[in-house]
Amino acid sequence: MAWFLCACIFPVIALTLLLLQATFRNCLATRGGPPCLPALPIIGSLLSLRSDQPHILFQKLQQKYGQTYSVMMGSHTVILVNHHHHAKEVLLKKGKIFAGRPRTVTTDLLTRDGKDIAFADYSATWRFHRKIVHGALCMFGEGSASIEKIICREALSLSETLGESGSVPLDLSPELTRAVTNVVCSLCFNSSYRRGDPEFEAMLQYSQGIVDTVAKDSLVDIFPWLQIFPNADLSLLKQCVAIRDKLLQKKYEEHKADYSDHVQRDLLDALLRAKRSTENNNTTEITTETVGLTEDHLLMTVGDIFGAGVETTTTVLKWAVAYLIHHPQVQKRIQEELDRVVGGDRSPQLSDRGSLPYLEATIREVLRIRPVAPLLIPHVAQTDTSIGEFTVRKGARVIINLWSLHHDQKEWKNPEIFDPGRFLDEEGTGLCIPSPSYLPFGTGVRVCLGESLAKMEIFLFLSWILQRFTLSVPTGQPLPSLEGKFGVVLQPVKYKVNATPRWNNNQ
Repeated sequence: MAWFLCACIFPVIALTLLLLQATFRNCLATRGGPPCLPALPIIGSLLSLRSDQPHILFQKLQQKYGQTYSVMMGSHTVILVNHHHHAKEVLLKKGKIFAGRPRTVTTDLLTRDGKDIAFADYSATWRFHRKIVHGALCMFGEGSASIEKIICREALSLSETLGESGSVPLDLSPELTRAVTNVVCSLCFNSSYRRGDPEFEAMLQYSQGIVDTVAKDSLVDIFPWLQIFPNADLSLLKQCVAIRDKLLQKKYEEHKADYSDHVQRDLLDALLRAKRSTENNNTTEITTETVGLTEDHLLMTVGDIFGAGVETTTTVLKWAVAYLIHHPQVQKRIQEELDRVVGGDRSPQLSDRGSLPYLEATIREVLRIRPVAPLLIPHVAQTDTSIGEFTVRKGARVIINLWSLHHDQKEWKNPEIFDPGRFLDEEGTGLCIPSPSYLPFGTGVRVCLGESLAKMEIFLFLSWILQRFTLSVPTGQPLPSLEGKFGVVLQPVKYKVNATPRWNNNQ
């Protein structure tokens, strides 16, 4: 009997050891690799990573494993970078080496297998597409009358909505989203939406669904075979993507119908022009497939710019308002600066940015204390390489924990305190960047494509609102939560605002 038990137990032990060896090989076999969290067969380090605020958990794990360490997400090695020295090595010094993107179930659904810009792998196709989009956005370049006019038009509409709310508390989220949506719509589609437009309401619905389900390292992204089982998040994502694709297809067909080689109205026109130029090219080496100008590529790129451009900027504005409500003294100082520089006879302009250092410092502090994407989008090593003294294998995923960079106590004095003054010089009249840890839009080859546009929008929307209104929490209501809901962006929890006009004849 004992012999029989030994014969049964031995294969089980042997199989277990083989599984352990397979699981640990990425952590142990790479000599000189970063420290690794404990990992179990199949599931990797997941038991150590249970948190609805992973950016904060990753920051805390530094105390035990150091500033750069690795975890096993299932069978995938993921390296966490929590300090600016290694972050800049990944993003700048070795930017092209680490420019890859991981393939996941949710991002593939969102982007038709990586045919966009944000989640697409680094390649000649990606570089070609990004160049076209960059050129199209430069058509509305920073400081140009066209883009400033578009943003100010939406700032005026937003101000009118706030003025009409009277003493009734208002959820600013849909209003800010509509304003930012119309700016991006003008750039992408040369169109805009009125309040209550059914298409806009559908857009709000699908955008929130995507934010709640994409790129959160959900189990289906770690273990793709789980797709065979019912999955509520995956079903929601598919529904939202279907709604989005229907809207994008409609815009695409409209643009194709009235396209002209002599007029470029927006980003979609620029992409259509590049597509037609390629189709008319007689060389076999250059086709719409090889340079990424298929219909799928065009739709996913526009959807990418549209989705990312709306959600990120709107989220920054919601965080800014929440912090201004928490810190009325900051709000008052901004208003005093606006009164002194701009006055009440005209509206703020982009040319005022250099004369409004405290407002600019406040925007920088919002971007520091609540980074929109606290973990950025993961990078992938395209060859065997290193980070600092650590060896990194080809295919390893690298996550830059922007939260850790922006809350590093060795780089920032009292990082949890909201203090716009940290971005002002000693005289308080000029701007500064007090730490190299500040990377709100990333940097390097994968830097945010819409950084310039986002900065213009945030400045103009906030300056227009604060020139005209004082924002406060409704009577009897708690202050907005500052914890945030983690997803593809870090969203504030919903809250309502009282917008009190600063003048009787509100402009």
